[in-house]
Amino acid sequence: MDNFNKALNGFGTDIFAAISVNNYQNSLDWYNRFFGCEPSFLPNNVEAVWQITEHQWIYIVVKPEHSGHSIQNIMVDNLDILINEIAKRGINFSKEELPVYNTRKVIYYDPDGNEIGLISVSP
Repeated sequence: MDNFNKALNGFGTDIFAAISVNNYQNSLDWYNRFFGCEPSFLPNNVEAVWQITEHQWIYIVVKPEHSGHSIQNIMVDNLDILINEIAKRGINFSKEELPVYNTRKVIYYDPDGNEIGLISVSP
């Protein structure tokens, strides 16, 4: 496979995406409900990490000076099922967008105002 047009020449293997938060416990509770599970691991007392797929991770970190400015988007299968499951845990999306013809995006905001988008692309 040609790696010419890939970031880092295609040598990247995993991604850890950070979300800065103000209050660890409030955010931990919210993300546990949003993701529908406890963190995959807790590296220390200010971070919590959830594995999204084999090589994709999202973590919260207490950095109040940066909180509320994160935008994360996750490509998903079965968007409607996920929306319903997350709603059953008490979290509803705030906005829905149709950015292009076969793409649907719903946007959630955590307690600090960080944006988490779930995106589905239909064939």
